[in-house]
Amino acid sequence: QLVEEHIFMYKPAFMGNKVETLGIPEVLAKFEIERVEQVIDILGMEGDVADNIPGIPGVGKKTAIKLLAEYGSIEGLYENTDKLKGKQKEKVEANKEQAFLSKRLATIITKVPVDFKEDELERSKPNQEAVIQIFDELEFRTLKKTIFGIDEPIKKQKQAPPAGGQMDMFAVSEAGQTEDESPAKTIDNIDKEYHLVDDATSRSRLLNLLSTQSEVCFDTETTGLDPLAAHMVGMSFAFKKGQAFYVPVSVDIAEAKTITDQFKTFFENSKIKLIGQNLKYDIQVLKKYGIRVHDNLFDTMIAHYLLQPDQRHSMDVLAENYLNYTPISIEKLIGKKGKNQLKMSDIDPVMVKDYACEDADVTLQLKHVLEPLLKERNQHQLFEQIEIPLINILGDMEEEGITVNTGFLATYSEELGIAEQEAQQKVFELAGEEFNVASPKQLGEILFDKMKLVEKPKKTKTGQYATGEEILTQLSKEHEICDKILEFRELKKLKSTYVDAIPKLVDEQSRVHTDYSQTTAATGRLSSNNPNLQNIPIRTEKGRAIRKAFVPRGAEYTLLSADYSQVELRIMADFANDQSMIEAFKNGIDIHKNTAAKVFGVPLEEVDGDMRRKAKEVNFGIIYGMSAFGLSQNLNIPRKEAAEIIKSYFQEFSSIRDYMEQQTTFAQENGYVETILGRRRYLRDINSRNGTVRGYAERNAVNAPIQGSAADMIKVAMINLKRWMKREGLKSKCLLQVHDELIFDAHKDELDLLKEKVEHYMSKAMVLKVPLEIGMDTGDNWLEAH
Repeated sequence: QLVEEHIFMYKPAFMGNKVETLGIPEVLAKFEIERVEQVIDILGMEGDVADNIPGIPGVGKKTAIKLLAEYGSIEGLYENTDKLKGKQKEKVEANKEQAFLSKRLATIITKVPVDFKEDELERSKPNQEAVIQIFDELEFRTLKKTIFGIDEPIKKQKQAPPAGGQMDMFAVSEAGQTEDESPAKTIDNIDKEYHLVDDATSRSRLLNLLSTQSEVCFDTETTGLDPLAAHMVGMSFAFKKGQAFYVPVSVDIAEAKTITDQFKTFFENSKIKLIGQNLKYDIQVLKKYGIRVHDNLFDTMIAHYLLQPDQRHSMDVLAENYLNYTPISIEKLIGKKGKNQLKMSDIDPVMVKDYACEDADVTLQLKHVLEPLLKERNQHQLFEQIEIPLINILGDMEEEGITVNTGFLATYSEELGIAEQEAQQKVFELAGEEFNVASPKQLGEILFDKMKLVEKPKKTKTGQYATGEEILTQLSKEHEICDKILEFRELKKLKSTYVDAIPKLVDEQSRVHTDYSQTTAATGRLSSNNPNLQNIPIRTEKGRAIRKAFVPRGAEYTLLSADYSQVELRIMADFANDQSMIEAFKNGIDIHKNTAAKVFGVPLEEVDGDMRRKAKEVNFGIIYGMSAFGLSQNLNIPRKEAAEIIKSYFQEFSSIRDYMEQQTTFAQENGYVETILGRRRYLRDINSRNGTVRGYAERNAVNAPIQGSAADMIKVAMINLKRWMKREGLKSKCLLQVHDELIFDAHKDELDLLKEKVEHYMSKAMVLKVPLEIGMDTGDNWLEAH
């Protein structure tokens, strides 16, 4: 539509096609139209998936060209709808408003006042002084050298040797205390004192030295990444920059304990702050050797997670970003991944020394950089009172694990296998031939080349037909084969991802031990891995059945499930100070019926199931920035009706709309949003010129404080519950945290007391304007208890 006599459209080569240059004749030929401006009518009729232009349902490219040839424009079409017939007439007339909206959306507005100053387009030299200042602040040393030719030399601090010649490895040295001024530092160009401590005398001297410190950084070297299976190879310690000590130990636990027992008092001395990177792992390893580490900790990985939740938190990345230091690669010691990769226990301790000492030294330095940043950004309280105490709690939960009924999973696997084959056979019957249903390429060819389910199917970047869940779900309303394909996929995923995979992770005691991460989800939620117990499906009957496999440890125990009811809606009501929602929660009124009554303008007692279903979808959808299009898809209603529901919602709950606007404005001005306890989510794209990118950031501005506050809430409850259970010496254990739910292995003699205290600590975790409701139940398996 922008093409004119002197304006051409240039299409670069793509997917093997040649470069195209389109002028007026080429555009007319391509779209089979008489005038260039009719491109807008074509798009208005057939729509454009990429730009979210709906078009007229049932009108594809060929039909649009035919209608345009007859009537000249969308306006002409609607002046002559009496000439149309059958379903086409019905669809065209029913979607008049959508058709004109689509044309308006497809139109590029060209009559825009532009203040054009030609001289401002002339190239000028940058303000070198200002740019260098920015480069220095952001540590863009390479760019500084590339653009301005400024290369800063490595500066080292000279160090005088001690009197008497050779330096004592246990002398407290000030080596390496200079500021970070080198372009790129490695272990080869820094001042350091890394020592191997491999005999009883030197271990004793090291221990005496460590015991006099207020804080010590430590790290363990092990034979693997699973803390419950790995054996220790050595320990490294650092308390001064540039100075560290490595203590090798035997992989045999009995032999190693003769060494680790010497350090037990040090590790369990709560007056000494222990520093580390991913401390949960090291603490788990130390438990094997009878060492129980306290909560006076500083974890650099968690510290950085609070400061920059969306970034990577590995020690190597942090060292390069904050210290301008590139650590030794683990592959340099044990080789690349594969069958020939060595274990750390295969390496001579002399060779391990520098690698291990460097870990402790670098982590100590990171602590000194990150701690002031936590205080500066008011994150220190959240770090010390929530995230740090959680380390040992999660470690205990992982160590405990949960009992799995592998016999049930074996039987269920057979059932799913049979159902999967039946679903696949039905797909073959509907398709008229056999093919690989799991192959997107073959599936696309069957659905769209052979069966021609849609006139203009969407394609992926690789050029093959898109057959994702969203597309198949939309088509399943009209085509049975799509419904069967979705069923096949669900059965296949349940079987392979959960039912067949979980038994492989069960230990000798029939327990499975998930790994909880505090630093994965930017919202503050915990994540679960190996296996991921938080992702076990709950929406379908076959998915829910998997929870039957998780059972109590014995006959004297039962599973207790406790979860927050509608916690995110309650937090939203509190944030927005919405009186209607607050009163509904206080009076125990069904919040979705309350919303439905307001939105649809009927008395509470006249709200029917359909109204409540729509209101529930809006209540939860608003938190995640759901659009009218999304609501229409979820409820299978016209977009106009969905738009009216959302409009009514914001009219009745104007304080929710105000809250959303306030959050967006705050994010635009500050670059972040916060939870109740001050957890931040940085939104770097909040002022982006790209509408799609900016829209995503705006939705996060609204949602992140709500999700994050819910995450903080259950963490507070876990900490307080754990402290109470420890004081009381209960046999019951907290086993799992799944979003807003806690799962306990409850001893039946303690069940009544446990339920009372779980209710208390969960409901009192945070003070809101609305009461927190806790749902609790027990059962012989997780499904019964949930």
